[in-house]
Amino acid sequence: MPNHTGTLDQVFQALADTTRRSLVERLIRGPASVSELAQPLAMSLPAVMQHLGVLEACSLVRSEKAGRVRTCRIDPEGLRLAENWIAAQRTAWEQHLDQLGEVLAEQPAAPGPPQRRSTP
Repeated sequence: MPNHTGTLDQVFQALADTTRRSLVERLIRGPASVSELAQPLAMSLPAVMQHLGVLEACSLVRSEKAGRVRTCRIDPEGLRLAENWIAAQRTAWEQHLDQLGEVLAEQPAAPGPPQRRSTP
C-alpha cells in the first residue's frame, strides 16, 4: 500500500469532529449549498465555512462557486483512502484471529473446574 500517511492523518483528524462528520453525512445524500449545510447547525456561517475548509483540505469535499452560491459535494477519493486503510486493518486482524483459532484448536481441552462433593 502506498504511503499516504499525511493525507490519511488529515482525513481521520477531519472526521474526528462531530460537525464535520455531520457535514459529510449530509453531503453523501447529494450536493448542497453552504447555506443549506449551515441551516441545521447551531453555528455561524463563517464557522461552517471553516469546517468545510478542513474537509476540502483533506480531499473529502469539493466545492464550486456559481455566482454567489458555493455548492459542496463529496469527493469519493478522500473517503476511499480511509476506507482502504480500515479494510487493510480489518483483514490483518481477521488473519490474526484465524491463526489464534488454529492454535487454540490444536490445544488439548483444558480440564474443567473441580467438582464439589455434596455432603450428606
